[in-house]
Amino acid sequence: MKFIKQVLAFALALGCGLAFAAVDVNKATQAELEAVKGVGPSLSSSILAERKKASFKDWEDLTFRVKGLKSGKAAKLSDAGLTVNGAPYRVVAPKAAAPAQKPATGVEKAAEKK
Repeated sequence: MKFIKQVLAFALALGCGLAFAAVDVNKATQAELEAVKGVGPSLSSSILAERKKASFKDWEDLTFRVKGLKSGKAAKLSDAGLTVNGAPYRVVAPKAAAPAQKPATGVEKAAEKK
């Protein structure tokens, strides 16, 4: 009886692992894409239409070419198991420009002394 429980537990664990298996946007069928939480028929059709033109190079390429797919949605889809060439979505923070400091004028220098 204990052996049967162990086998069932293993099978359940294996099934759960497969349920969260990565789905690559360049290889998936429409049904596989729609199995990813957040991908419906409209988005999967858009992805497949763009993929017919050329495979997606990376997440930036995917979000650029598929209308309505921006970084927030891409992050959620990646968390749900969608990948591009096996890679999950990674947010790249834009480089912030250093604030320009203008030299203090005579009036500002006088105000600083007080």
